[in-house]
Amino acid sequence: MNAGAEVRAWRPALSGVVEVLHAHFRSHAYPSHTHDAWTVLIVDEGAVRYDLDHREHGLAQAQVSLLPPNVPHDGRSVHPEGFRKRVLYLEPDRLGDNVIGAAVDQPEYVDPVLRHRIHQLHGVLRDGKEDLEAQSRLILIEERLRQHLRSNVTDPPDRRDPGLARRLRDVLDGHVPAGITLDDAAKLVHAHPTHLVRAFSREYGMPPHRYLTGRRVDLARRYLLDGCPPAEVATLAGFYDQSHLNRHFRKMLGVTPASFVKR
Repeated sequence: MNAGAEVRAWRPALSGVVEVLHAHFRSHAYPSHTHDAWTVLIVDEGAVRYDLDHREHGLAQAQVSLLPPNVPHDGRSVHPEGFRKRVLYLEPDRLGDNVIGAAVDQPEYVDPVLRHRIHQLHGVLRDGKEDLEAQSRLILIEERLRQHLRSNVTDPPDRRDPGLARRLRDVLDGHVPAGITLDDAAKLVHAHPTHLVRAFSREYGMPPHRYLTGRRVDLARRYLLDGCPPAEVATLAGFYDQSHLNRHFRKMLGVTPASFVKR
């Protein structure tokens, strides 16, 4: 590793993402190479210049870069102080082979909505405790990327589907401690995951993952009032651990679980 390089990489539990990479390179330059995955790249500091399929490109902080699988590319800093980046590596079938040519022709997008969604997903994956939120954010990112690849970026239709939203609410209510994946919920209510997230959010003013978290906090309150020790309540209510419960409990109620039942 180059002197001064900082790299953190991990495989998240999120289906469809094979690797997450956060890196700060002060002097490293990538030689020409390929990946067997889609590379979704944002730069947080500095700027990057790279060749993709023998054509030169640049990536600044306001942009998103999408590099297709199995296409040679390299990478180097534009500035002597280096660059800081975050990367999602997506399984090849998440976007499909039929759009690889479009990604080669236009791998950079100036899209604040897309970049912000990617930034949000990185935050969720770094925490590693919000499965449903990560799934929901990923499908919206993939939808936006497909639109760019087809040169057809549009706002979603303002279409309500209260029946579908209620069915998903019932599914979430039945899976409060155990949780459920977005794909499994979509199969149960016979809807596409993207439409499911949007229908629920329009109907109830919050995304499904936030609703489920609220139900888990409610359940934690009941266990606490029944006299369960706070250390046991996290698992009983569906949270990963005590700190996970504490964070959401404090966000919802302004106090920790221990303070909530203190007499």
